[in-house]
Amino acid sequence: MTQLITDAGFVADDWTEGYCTTEAANDCRSRHFGSDTHPEDIDLSGTLEMIRIDFPSSADGRGFTIARALRLRGYTGRLRAYGHIIADQYAMARRSGFDEVEVTDEIAARQPSEQWLARADWQAHNYQSRLRG
Repeated sequence: MTQLITDAGFVADDWTEGYCTTEAANDCRSRHFGSDTHPEDIDLSGTLEMIRIDFPSSADGRGFTIARALRLRGYTGRLRAYGHIIADQYAMARRSGFDEVEVTDEIAARQPSEQWLARADWQAHNYQSRLRG
């Protein structure tokens, strides 16, 4: 099982459709991509409402780059980080464009809701915004 995290902490997952692979037809509403996906290879012209990006390791930050690139290309649907993400990375996930994070129950048990909520004020500590004035 997995646990979904938003700025409100642990929440129930309301996405029930599952995810198509990259080889699936373009009429899918949701897709799951690996961290080695090139953002420009993701077709945003269809009916895509949810994109889930895999994080195979907490040391693999390629998913953050993918999320940022998708948002810069104009993707406005739900964007979910999935896998080995730790609470310390939540603010970066939000800043790069993710709406939510999905982790295993094991990670959620090691890092309870309070640890994620401590980083839910991700906009308040954005040094880049402070530098821009």
